[in-house]
Amino acid sequence: MSSHRPNTPLRTAVVGTGGIARSTHLPALRTLAADGETDIVAAVDVDAGAVRAFADDAGIPYASTDLDAMLAEVRPDLVVLCTPPAVHREQAVAALRAGAWVWVEKPPCPSLADFDAIEAAERAARKEVEKTVGRADGAGPYASVVFQHRFGSGAHHVRRLLRSGAFGRPLVAHCQTTWYRDAAYYAVPWRGRWATEGGGPAMGHGIHQTDLLLDLLGPWSEVRGMAARLVHDVETEDVSTAQVRFANGAVGTVVNSVLSPDEVSRIRIDCERATIELTHLYGYRNADWRITPAPGVPEETVAAWRDFGTDEPSSHLAQLRLLVADIKAGRRHATSGAGGRQTLEFITALYKSAFTDAPVRAGDIGPGDPYYGALHGGAPNWAPAAPREEEAPA
Repeated sequence: MSSHRPNTPLRTAVVGTGGIARSTHLPALRTLAADGETDIVAAVDVDAGAVRAFADDAGIPYASTDLDAMLAEVRPDLVVLCTPPAVHREQAVAALRAGAWVWVEKPPCPSLADFDAIEAAERAARKEVEKTVGRADGAGPYASVVFQHRFGSGAHHVRRLLRSGAFGRPLVAHCQTTWYRDAAYYAVPWRGRWATEGGGPAMGHGIHQTDLLLDLLGPWSEVRGMAARLVHDVETEDVSTAQVRFANGAVGTVVNSVLSPDEVSRIRIDCERATIELTHLYGYRNADWRITPAPGVPEETVAAWRDFGTDEPSSHLAQLRLLVADIKAGRRHATSGAGGRQTLEFITALYKSAFTDAPVRAGDIGPGDPYYGALHGGAPNWAPAAPREEEAPA
């Protein structure tokens, strides 16, 4: 088990040394290392040359192609998974069994079954911790998902106002992730394949905006989805849409695409007293949020709504700061357990609805359901339904 001592840096291992590790995770970890919060002690990758170069460039003392060996020899406190989603379950379970906390890149894993297996490993790991410390304090380890858009100051501010009722009842929402990916993007072997990526843009691209929408508006109750493969020679969809009803009565739309040259990420929520809109691409600042009051709202109220305070951009660093604080406090992070599962459940329901042409309710998909084990529901050769005869073009 990990032997982390309070008030010491978290001994951190990076698994997977590709682009996301180099461009995003490593800078965030280095920033916290400079603050004495983390210490990058190991790197792992299946490519011996890549992991050696990564470790040498970053000054990391331990490099290996063997995850299990690293866990046994280094005993890190935190394992950061920057690998393709198909291996997240196996790697997360191994890290948890070794007593390490886990932070896993999106998509968290290809199915709800995989996610629940990770949670089962959490429970087993906590029992081992309880045996070691002699008490049942529920202090982890836990596995959390990279959902960094929840953690910018803009989201914190708007979430607080929504939950306090300042804007009145949420009524209508729109969530849009319309990006552009060319054939070269899908030349990477694991992309666009059910077995390795898990899904198309609903899973691999729009998941961040979807997660933020759900975090702001709360639980969803029903989804009706549609998916198509219009351009790319892949197994998964390249565009999807959904209608969603939330538990609070609000209704919304979700659009995910990799076919859109004019790229944008957008969330809009219309409430009784205001419209809240966020427009950005891959990350936002306070200035990317806009609050438009309904007629009659006092100017001083509007001024308070628009005072976002200190500007903390949405980023891996913003989330990592809070994750490290949660680990040191022994508490569950916001994107672990149910906090991460709700987003994966929504996306699973979107696919099931799209492929069965039927609405799906929250809680419908569990063991025994074909969509519980795979987003394609056991039909990896899925093809979009042909238009009905009366709908066919003349």
